[in-house]
Amino acid sequence: MRTAADRAAATGIAWQDCPADWGLPAPVQCGYVTVPLDYARPDGRTIKIAVDRIANTGGKDARQGALIHNPGGPGASGLLFPFHVVGKNPVWAGTAKAYDFVGFDPRGVGRSAPVSCRDPKESAKAPGPDPVPGGEADKQAGRQRAKAYADGCFARSGDLLPHMTTADTARDLDVIRAALGEKRLNFLGVSYGSYLGAVYATLFPGHVRRMVVDSVVNPSRDKVGYRANLDQDVAFERRWADWKKWVAEHDADYHLGTTPAAVQARWDKLRADTKQKPVGGTVGPAELTDLFQNAPYYDFMWAPLAGIWSAYAAGNEQPLISVAAAANADAVAAENSAAAYTAVQCADTTWPASWKTWDRDNTRLHRRAPFMTWPNAWKNLPCATWPVKRQGPVEVGTGKGLPPVLIVQSERDAAAPYEGAVELHKRLRGSRLITERDAGSHGVTDLVNPCVNDRVEAYLVQGRTDGEDVTCAPHAAPSPAGGQ
Repeated sequence: MRTAADRAAATGIAWQDCPADWGLPAPVQCGYVTVPLDYARPDGRTIKIAVDRIANTGGKDARQGALIHNPGGPGASGLLFPFHVVGKNPVWAGTAKAYDFVGFDPRGVGRSAPVSCRDPKESAKAPGPDPVPGGEADKQAGRQRAKAYADGCFARSGDLLPHMTTADTARDLDVIRAALGEKRLNFLGVSYGSYLGAVYATLFPGHVRRMVVDSVVNPSRDKVGYRANLDQDVAFERRWADWKKWVAEHDADYHLGTTPAAVQARWDKLRADTKQKPVGGTVGPAELTDLFQNAPYYDFMWAPLAGIWSAYAAGNEQPLISVAAAANADAVAAENSAAAYTAVQCADTTWPASWKTWDRDNTRLHRRAPFMTWPNAWKNLPCATWPVKRQGPVEVGTGKGLPPVLIVQSERDAAAPYEGAVELHKRLRGSRLITERDAGSHGVTDLVNPCVNDRVEAYLVQGRTDGEDVTCAPHAAPSPAGGQ
């Protein structure tokens, strides 16, 4: 019996100009790869995985194959990856000479059998409830919303939910590799994409050629899911503190407080004010958290967010209203992304079923990490009442034939705490770890830092790694709005 990868290798991909509504103009090409819904039934129902590509820029002699990218989430589309080439991103110019850049929508996402958990119109309604509960009534309401969301996932996408594991997506990745005509995989995974890469490396070690994982999700079976999110809350608070310090240092530009404590007091008042009266009728504490969590994620957002807040404090509400609205402008895509995130998170491992556990842990943690603890808890609470059987997470580790994997991580990452990179480094023998010291942006490989960029390119293009792990100085610090 031929495997799905064998069939894909024989069939290939019928590349063509991308459909107009995909927003991917030529020279990007699009296609589909057919995969089993259930790999335990390889001859049963199939789904189609959307893929796209742009050819390498260095010509036939320079070409080393395809570099496949996953940007994370789970729930994020990878179809924008070829735009690194279209936009002539200098960070990737050398790598683009050697590789076709290939993106894909993972199963359940975008154009690949998308999952849904609620009417997108309902998801788009604003303002949402304050994620920080004021008492037992708020907690009970949050529990009811989480269960209703889980039940909605089953009602709208129940046939897909048992097959939304990272292991399933890793198997899809191997089928894509085969459909591309590649003997071995070249892969760049960022954030959750690092975990996808780690699982692929465990399941298909002999199929890996080169693999870069960036901003690493902790692969320990004890951490995947619930405990990883508690760790994340602590890391977010630390990075939030970094931003407050930066804002205070630039008070002459933003006028939001001359100390981190003053900035925090201003933030607490902003949350309280918007809870009483949402800005523009649409921006309350939930929308503020959704928008301002970008500061702990990415330091290139520090100045824009401080500018939006400063404008609001000076009496101009419009930037805050406009940017918050733009974040969810495509209600269908936003709902699908959230649904796919939940489906993968809940499918990958078993979460605590007892509300007492969630309430105890998050109440305690909120006292020292208030910025993201309760928002994160509510986002993941549907997993407590998930209506389909879960699989245990893959025991990540080195298998026969796995070549050196390159791990890239910032030291103060909020979304993927540094300990995850250390753990993966231990588990993948022969791997190399590049640490960006005193930095915290999520997604290091896209930033301009020659110490990192040159090593990533040398690895992907020449297969070269340093003889030992490397610590790089941080990339350039952000400047305030209007600064040089």
